[in-house]
Amino acid sequence: MENIELSELKDKIILSLETIRPHLQADGGDIEIVEVTSDFIIKVRLIGACKTCPRSAFALKGGITQYFKSEFPEIKKVVAVKV
Repeated sequence: MENIELSELKDKIILSLETIRPHLQADGGDIEIVEVTSDFIIKVRLIGACKTCPRSAFALKGGITQYFKSEFPEIKKVVAVKV
């Protein structure tokens, strides 16, 4: 995938965050996209309450990853990074 296409995919993913963001913000957390890699891995940063929540790994693997994979079938996985 070329850089322009990858950049467009990242832009679409960022826009799609508005669907799940209210659920995270309701609990005092948030999420941001750090990178979408050429091998279709989304790297995210969990913010606020999500950063320290013991259930964040479950939410990331269950809800967030499933959401992105359903919206963008080319996505292989979603991982949290500390940046």
